[in-house]
Amino acid sequence: MKIIRWIAGITVAAIAALAIWLYAPDKPRAALEVAYPGEYRTVDGTRLRLRDTGPRDGSAVILLHGFGASLETWEGWARPLSARYRVIRFDLPGFGLTGADPTGDYSDARAVRLIAGLMDQLGVARASVIGNSLGGRIAWTFATQQPGRVERLVLVSPDGFASPGFEYGKAPDVPLMMKALPYTAPRVMLKANLAAAYAKPERLSEATVDRYRDLMLAPGVRAAILTRMGQTVLRDPVPVLAGIKAPTLLLWGEKDAMIPISNANDYLRAMSDAELVRLPGLGHVPFEEDAAGSLGAVERFLSPQP
Repeated sequence: MKIIRWIAGITVAAIAALAIWLYAPDKPRAALEVAYPGEYRTVDGTRLRLRDTGPRDGSAVILLHGFGASLETWEGWARPLSARYRVIRFDLPGFGLTGADPTGDYSDARAVRLIAGLMDQLGVARASVIGNSLGGRIAWTFATQQPGRVERLVLVSPDGFASPGFEYGKAPDVPLMMKALPYTAPRVMLKANLAAAYAKPERLSEATVDRYRDLMLAPGVRAAILTRMGQTVLRDPVPVLAGIKAPTLLLWGEKDAMIPISNANDYLRAMSDAELVRLPGLGHVPFEEDAAGSLGAVERFLSPQP
């Protein structure tokens, strides 16, 4: 019995030590706002962190990031695009320093209202919209619900079609381990998840991992991520995509292991005015993995030659 009690005691102590090692509290917002600057606009009760760069009289481009990311993910595209376009990017609610939406609503419909409201505040009547992954799904949803406000549409490995674990009409099961997210943020696990978005993981810099982790530790973000996951209910996008009138560019890394390039065929079948550009040797986030090499197709699409 003494041995059993000893083993039990060692086990409890090991679990407690592991919990202490894994525990990661939120980082102070004030420090994060200094490290990751931006301006803020309150739209429909939600304080959005954004950057608005480039000539104010230029054509506008709105950039919508993917799940778990922030406006910084677009830096490699935003800087060169800002030489010609008014480039607007912001942290989607539940991520970055926008943080939790006080309404608790992370639906695509809510995102559409916030984009429209932000455009109104910034005096932008129409814009080309670029979205990646989750941001791609929000982008094409915006194009269907606000068609008069979208000049051109760029979808970078967009989300939207059903896949293993994501059925139509049903919220996904949140893994038990994910429910510990508000209390933990192991850097090694985060790095492994980020590396999966790259065709060549060695291109993922330690600074990029640090940035993702810092902004994941922003107050309220991890709990908001869980809430968003529980609210994600996909609907068959085909009838919706068929109604998009804006010229559309599908940009897809051939080595995308998160949303495979084979999904592009679903979009091409559903959309009447869409073209696909394949990016050899790139993964799910080409604007981070090879910004210069992936931007050319976007620039040509945004400024078609007569």
